Amino acid sequence: MDVLRCPKRASLNNDSMMSGGRLLMKRLLVIFTGGTIGSKAEGLAINVSDSGSYTLLEEYRKQPFYRNDVQLDTIQPLNLLSENLTPQDWLVLAKAIREVDWSLYEGLIVTHGSDTLAYTAAMMSYLFADVPIPLVLTASNYPIADVRSNGLRNLSSSIDFIVNASLPGTFVVYENNKGEPLVYLGTRIFQNESFTDQFLSPYELVYGMMASDRTFQLVEDRRNPDPASLSPRASTLSWEPLTLQLEDAVLYIKPYPGLNYDLYDFSKQKPRVILHDLHHSGTANALEAGPYSLTAFIEKIRELEIDCYLCPITNASDALYDSSHRLIDAGARFIENISIEAALTKLMLAYGMIEEDGARDAFIRSASIYYEKLEVLS
Repeated sequence: MDVLRCPKRASLNNDSMMSGGRLLMKRLLVIFTGGTIGSKAEGLAINVSDSGSYTLLEEYRKQPFYRNDVQLDTIQPLNLLSENLTPQDWLVLAKAIREVDWSLYEGLIVTHGSDTLAYTAAMMSYLFADVPIPLVLTASNYPIADVRSNGLRNLSSSIDFIVNASLPGTFVVYENNKGEPLVYLGTRIFQNESFTDQFLSPYELVYGMMASDRTFQLVEDRRNPDPASLSPRASTLSWEPLTLQLEDAVLYIKPYPGLNYDLYDFSKQKPRVILHDLHHSGTANALEAGPYSLTAFIEKIRELEIDCYLCPITNASDALYDSSHRLIDAGARFIENISIEAALTKLMLAYGMIEEDGARDAFIRSASIYYEKLEVLS
């Protein structure tokens, strides 16, 4: 990949400086939430522990890449394996971040489990589009006591990214299987892969990487925002911890041959909205009728006043298969140029916070809150 060395952003607190012979410390806040990076293995079982998160920092201080020019403050609003994460936990995390005095810190690091990190990164990107300092999420593939673990290196790279790049916004820092510490924008990362423990991104485009000299290198691509242009983005949603609401009545469906929509019975409880995944060509079963027909299913749920969004698709205004047109005619709405993870969290936020359908739909499909909509290269 093509990389461009990113110059350090000028800041009164940036770079190591001496004052009267004393090293000025850069103050960072580490926000523990549990996950593998904060867990311990006991026998064949891996689980979070009260001391696991703090052991991470103790072990980091023993490493040759430890920085003595940083002060790491800590809070722990959550302590769970990320597969157990719920929208209520996002509210707890968002409240903890919002109540931090950002002016005291060079940046914030959220240690998180890898299973649901992509969803949390997208949600925090939307909620903290206005953050004026780096908000970095990171994780570990194994408990840090395991020799295969990349957790300590991921923490180190996250610290280096904050100190040496000092870019405002929400990011994920995670080492790939080539030993490269990659930097992702928070809304441009897919869920961790089952067989490889790797994070991928739309178009395999990452934002950058940390070089061997611990500086940030941008991946030069017109779809990546220029670091010099990064600034806190005006929030399109006004929220405070007491007013923030996330809708959990969102149903996600992934298509496969033989998906029988008659199995979905909404007589007792129904979702407010359904997010339906698509095949790579932007299609799903569009038979006119029958239990396997998404077209018939969309018509059925419209009668129940359940909205339906379809994703991912690069450009719904481009030439589409006949089946795609049938889905649109049935009442489905396409969300273009956005990952499933970013789309799902955007729906949960929109349906939790916006009542009027037109405004909510514009927020979901038209607004780019934090770089979640990718430009399609011709």
